[in-house]
Amino acid sequence: MGTSYHITVCSDAVDSLDKTKIQQDVDQLLKTINQQMSTYIKTSELSQFNQSAAEEWFSVSAPLVKVIDSGLKLSEDSDGAFDMTVGPLVNLWHFGPDPGKRTIPEESQIEAARKSVGYHHIQVQHDTPALKKTIPDVYLDLSAIAKGYAVDEVGVYLESQSIQNYLVEIGGEMRARGTNQQGQPWNVGIEKPVSEKRVVQHVFPLDNLSMATSGNYRNFFEVDGVSYSHTIDPRTGRPVKHALASVTVVGENCMNCDAIATCLMVLGADEGYNWCAERDIAAYFIVKAETGFRERYSPQWQHLFGEVNEK
Repeated sequence: MGTSYHITVCSDAVDSLDKTKIQQDVDQLLKTINQQMSTYIKTSELSQFNQSAAEEWFSVSAPLVKVIDSGLKLSEDSDGAFDMTVGPLVNLWHFGPDPGKRTIPEESQIEAARKSVGYHHIQVQHDTPALKKTIPDVYLDLSAIAKGYAVDEVGVYLESQSIQNYLVEIGGEMRARGTNQQGQPWNVGIEKPVSEKRVVQHVFPLDNLSMATSGNYRNFFEVDGVSYSHTIDPRTGRPVKHALASVTVVGENCMNCDAIATCLMVLGADEGYNWCAERDIAAYFIVKAETGFRERYSPQWQHLFGEVNEK
């Protein structure tokens, strides 16, 4: 997945655990997920589907269908703010794997790229797991949801080994179960959204919850004094212009948190807050202000964590 992972286990029998086997099993699990869902591996299931013909069912594994189906449901629920087919626009705005010289695309280029974007061009089949695209040029990128899924799967594996107290982290996305060495919920930090250095904004206790964060503060470019965010709104074909710097989502499973965090970065603090409030989603927004940042918490976040004092 192009990133590292960390697993912390707390158990009276930790010395008796076969750590080598656990690491080998986790490595193999992540390798399998990569082979299913990576766009960087040319032989992965996802890459092969992206290269397949339109209007034909393409057989894939059940986990790949599960992840894509979950993403499509979020796309529907967010009126397209979350869209796993946004890749052509990301590339056009020079935020893809080959950024090249960062310039502003022409209007005609944006409109041409938008014709290859649209979650409604992807269909899933569950009984015999398969995918179908309705236009030839559409392709899927699961970078906004697959890491969260991998975190969940590592957690499920640990539980299958009778490990009940653990914290899994892959590329900043987390899943916590049980308690830490002090018998307390796992404490995790959320970064202040500044590009110069890593500074913790807050520490929150994760009590049998998962967490994912998405932000705009490290990946952007400037042209003629105007900043362009790497977060592309699939509905407009352009980088978002709102002041939301980062958002953190907490929930039962990390796959959903991962995707929702990306979705909220598209919606912005105001629309995103209302969207979360209507759905009882726990989200913490850090918004750029004239001086520094201001914070906003969805009602469900306040229900989980109460009053929050700045660190």
